[in-house]
Amino acid sequence: MRVFSRLGDIINSNINAMLDKAEDPEKIVRLIIQEMEDTLVEVRSRAARAIADKKEVERKKAEFAARANEWESKAELAIAKGRDDLAKGAIAARRKAQEMVELFDKEFHAIDKSLDKANEDLEKLQAKLKEAKAKQRSLEIRHGAAFDSVRVSRHVHDGRIDEAMARYERYERRIDELEAEAESYVLGRPKSLEEEFRELAAEDEVNAEFEALKKRVASRASNP
Repeated sequence: MRVFSRLGDIINSNINAMLDKAEDPEKIVRLIIQEMEDTLVEVRSRAARAIADKKEVERKKAEFAARANEWESKAELAIAKGRDDLAKGAIAARRKAQEMVELFDKEFHAIDKSLDKANEDLEKLQAKLKEAKAKQRSLEIRHGAAFDSVRVSRHVHDGRIDEAMARYERYERRIDELEAEAESYVLGRPKSLEEEFRELAAEDEVNAEFEALKKRVASRASNP
């Protein structure tokens, strides 16, 4: 399945709009990225071939420029020797060589222009690829968050959790009953000697505080 039919479709595409309309956005974004990466390889291969062609044209242009200079020198030599016929032949050959130089020069500039366009397309394509990968990452995060939310909701509404909580509450109740049973053994037990002395000390403290309070009240009453 192809998403784009040509490079221009990729460069001018609206990825968000495409994914909003898609039934399976994650599948579509994977296809988009794969096609962009394939197109990127293709554009780079064409650019590499164009660079090689440019070098070959440049080399041939230099060869014919050298031939043109060589025929011009031969024409000058023929004129100097009084061989006008040879001079005219050399001039004709130089003209043909010069025409080839001009032809290769035009081809050189055409290739150069196509390389500029390829470079521009590569920059736009890489920007689109980066955008698509960012969108893919966003979809993965959203999918993961939704999956976690569903999983948590399932656990929250799972009857096994309610059952576990009920068991825990029964366990707590059992502990409370055991602690109460332990405390019940203390009830009605005769006080120890230490407990009786503690109670006596506490009683003395209460009496002392009571007497001090009585004195303060009496003092305020006598000095209104």
